[in-house]
Amino acid sequence: MMKVALVMGSISDWPVVKDTTDMLTELQIDYDKKIISAHRMPQELQDFAQSAKDERYSVIIAAAGGAAHLPGMLAANTAIPVIGIPVLTKALNGVDSLLSIVQMPAGVPVATVAVGKAGAKNAAILAAEMIAISDTQTYDRLLAFRAKQSKEAIESNEQLYQ
Repeated sequence: MMKVALVMGSISDWPVVKDTTDMLTELQIDYDKKIISAHRMPQELQDFAQSAKDERYSVIIAAAGGAAHLPGMLAANTAIPVIGIPVLTKALNGVDSLLSIVQMPAGVPVATVAVGKAGAKNAAILAAEMIAISDTQTYDRLLAFRAKQSKEAIESNEQLYQ
């Protein structure tokens, strides 16, 4: 069974991450959600990341704001793909989060999506795409999602002329 670990730096990230869980549910991807602070729970972070493969996670999605070290520290402790969601911050509008996640050193990649809710949805879709490489049912669900998305866009265009 393929599943995703969804990790937040704090409960304040939940309003953004909720969009990730909604999309994972729509795509029928199993997930577990956890709060692990990179700065306040370093041992728990290391233990979780190092056991992620044994726990049967295929992808880790990590949301973090501000210094946003969570995705990078998870990636440093596992070879499972990590997707970072930069959370919008009041201080710098999420640019701080984005730069903290995207500027990883060579050898420790973190796939990074857009800041905020669009990124939260895209993280789920990207995780599903990674899983779909070896799971035809997930691949088929992704194709159906894309077809639905296209149909909705076409229908919204038709509303302009009503």
